[in-house]
Amino acid sequence: RVLSVPGLGLQQNKDTVFFRDGVRRIDFILSYLDDKDGEKKQERRREFEANLKKAGLELETEDKSDSDDLKTYFLKIHAPWEVLATYADVLKIKVPFKESDIPHGQDVPLEWLSRPFRLPEKVMRPQPDYFTSPFDKDKIDFFLIKNQDTFFPPSTRNRIVYYILSRCPYHKEDRKETDKKGIKRLLNNGTYTSAFPLHDCRYWERNTNEQCESERYHLYKNWARFLCFYKEQPLNLIRKYYGEKIGIYFAWLGFYTEMLFFAAVMGVICFTYGVLSYDDNLTSKEICDPSIGGRTVMCPLCDKKCSYWKLNSTCLSSWQSHLFDNEGTVFFAMFMGIWVTLFLEFWKRRQAQLEYEWDLVDFEEEQQQLQIRPEFETKCTDQRLNRITQEMEPYLPLPKKCGRFCLSGVTVLFWMLLIVACITGVIVYRLAVYAAFASIMKDSPTKKIHLVGSLITPQLATSVTASFINFVIIMILNFFYERVAIWITDMEIPKTHLEYENKLTMKMFLFQFVNYYSSCFYVAFFKGKFVGYPGNYTYMFGKYSRLRNEECDPGGCLIELTTQLVIVMTGKQVCGNIQEALLPLLRNWWCSRKARKDQYSRWEQDHDLQNFSQLGLFYEYLEMVIQFGFITLFVASFPLAPLLALCNNILEVRVDAWKFTTQFRRPVAAKAHNIGAWQEILNVVAILSVVTNAFIMAFTSDMIPRLVYLYAYHPGSEATMSGYINNSLSVYDISQIPLLSTPEEGAIPAWFNSSFITTCRYRDYRYPPGHQRQYSHTMQFWHILAAKLAFIIIMEHVVFVVKFFVAWLIPDVPSEVKARIKRERYLIQEYLHNYEVEKLKIQLSQSFIIEPKPEVCTATDKHDVLSECL
Repeated sequence: RVLSVPGLGLQQNKDTVFFRDGVRRIDFILSYLDDKDGEKKQERRREFEANLKKAGLELETEDKSDSDDLKTYFLKIHAPWEVLATYADVLKIKVPFKESDIPHGQDVPLEWLSRPFRLPEKVMRPQPDYFTSPFDKDKIDFFLIKNQDTFFPPSTRNRIVYYILSRCPYHKEDRKETDKKGIKRLLNNGTYTSAFPLHDCRYWERNTNEQCESERYHLYKNWARFLCFYKEQPLNLIRKYYGEKIGIYFAWLGFYTEMLFFAAVMGVICFTYGVLSYDDNLTSKEICDPSIGGRTVMCPLCDKKCSYWKLNSTCLSSWQSHLFDNEGTVFFAMFMGIWVTLFLEFWKRRQAQLEYEWDLVDFEEEQQQLQIRPEFETKCTDQRLNRITQEMEPYLPLPKKCGRFCLSGVTVLFWMLLIVACITGVIVYRLAVYAAFASIMKDSPTKKIHLVGSLITPQLATSVTASFINFVIIMILNFFYERVAIWITDMEIPKTHLEYENKLTMKMFLFQFVNYYSSCFYVAFFKGKFVGYPGNYTYMFGKYSRLRNEECDPGGCLIELTTQLVIVMTGKQVCGNIQEALLPLLRNWWCSRKARKDQYSRWEQDHDLQNFSQLGLFYEYLEMVIQFGFITLFVASFPLAPLLALCNNILEVRVDAWKFTTQFRRPVAAKAHNIGAWQEILNVVAILSVVTNAFIMAFTSDMIPRLVYLYAYHPGSEATMSGYINNSLSVYDISQIPLLSTPEEGAIPAWFNSSFITTCRYRDYRYPPGHQRQYSHTMQFWHILAAKLAFIIIMEHVVFVVKFFVAWLIPDVPSEVKARIKRERYLIQEYLHNYEVEKLKIQLSQSFIIEPKPEVCTATDKHDVLSECL
């Protein structure tokens, strides 16, 4: 429908961001349905809207007959200048007062190399740099106010309006009910169905009104399309349109992706070294050699169902293990420990630079902490004096706080134990099913089964299926964790939004940490470590449970850890991308077709989009931090993990940009000068990664036993790995195997002849039968254990020393940024001083005028009238 705008002569359709007069901008939209049984809701809306008008906001309603579904009312809200100025003063919003004359940084050498990756200057810098100062209504003429309608950008306007909406009451004047206030409660009880600011235009075309920005269109064109994956991100435009909180997330994600490139390159080099040294692996050659591995009879790996087996049946897994378990892996593990430090330190510098460029240097979290959550105000009826503001405020008494904290702790502990129980169930599955795989994959006259058995060992088959089952359990538990963590945090009633986010972040990460990493910790540090030996095996739930603890393949447990890591990490990334990108495509296609109708208004288009909740960024951070844990905690087992993460993140940046631009309603702008509690979590993961990788190289990898054999136990004069397999396998007398562990007759293969084969081998360092200390550990075992402990201590100390030295060497704030901050503060103080001096001169000159002309007092009269109205 085309509307003519009186006085302006403009033609305006329903796809607009202005009121019907074409002058007042729509700062916020509330929608509701006129229910048949909605008398209470109508009463709430009437009182709420009346109080909004008293607060100075201007309202305009679109009837349901004009909506596309003929059911929904839309309430348009506009904040006039007086309201914006008042709350900008209250919230201490910084606004420009002079264009900055500080030049930008010098040109980068060889800048022409980066030109293909750069965006146009107008997109990268959508507005000039200004000196800013907190807004003060008493100094309006100090600021650069060319046009009051455009002085506050849309992101600031919707932030101010939402601040009013979240604190506006909806009770009658004669009934002071403190719990009846805020748009959140009205949304929860169904009085309103949605509340959101508007996008400035459709994402696929510019706004037809020249007075309105088309920032959403520019973001989609230069940022949200996947074809722009090699381009830099327009961070300044993202910050201007969505606010600093979302801008800092994309800045962090982009920086993390850039740093992953270096880790991925090094990982590919280490993997390539493993491939190139493939033919020089004497250990695998001995395992595969028919005269060595083919004649080595191994002891059964489980009771009754498992039989004796030949060492060369693990030929393929030993070659696979060498790709990841080689000398280059040690170097890569140490490199990643240093890479983590460089990433965190360089991010601090990048963050400090953004704080300066985005005018967040003087932003303090206390400004947000003074803004109490409406939920805290309504649920806490007790009052006490605030020492800072000297005003009465609600608070939660200590006994109630302790009770809620204890209930929260018990709930967290219960769900963590549930995770451990699920992991234990998966371990029981591995133990029970291994025997089935072993009986299926033993030598058989059927050629097909024999072929499968030669390619897939029972250990590998059990590990792969258990990893898939564990991944399914992880995804199921995640569904419940999200709701449990939110319920616990709501129950604790945090005082501020910052406190709420920090508490939820710690709980959710703790859940996810145990959920995602516990299976990897089991394979890395527990599997194969507490097995015992033939005749004295260790059982999981006691001897009569018949569930023997799992043994590692003669090639080592590292290949199983690699399998577990690849399945869980890759599965999580694939499922996440499907959920984020592929599923919304059909919905986006339908909405795009529908949005092309001329009668489909701007507020209806945004109403049909997904709501961006307050915790929207929380899940994005959580996904990336979990990935960060995978590529740091267990990277020694899979050097290609950073490459997988890099490929995923290149897609993730554009998928998130596409979601924000096309799938989500425009979120309320919020300020943030860092990534919050996630910074501390990353620091903890970085420190823990050094320890885990050191233990993986020492106890999961076979590197230390091979080095001890190479330099201390090799029988010849030349140090080679020849004979290592025979040295690493102990001997056991078959006649001494207990009856409960003896293989059944049907499980014994045809090639086994008890007359000629009297002993079997197992993976350990123990004295042979007949020795005076038979089956006790040899001195080589203790030498290897001492070497492992020494390696852990040396690696940890070397990496930590380098980490602390790098952290000390790289300052958190670049010297250029420090100089610019000092220069800007000096200039701001100078301008403020000059302004006060000029203002004092004018006041003194006016005091000498005996009969001032009426025109001189016009500004003062207007100020008095405005103050009286406010």
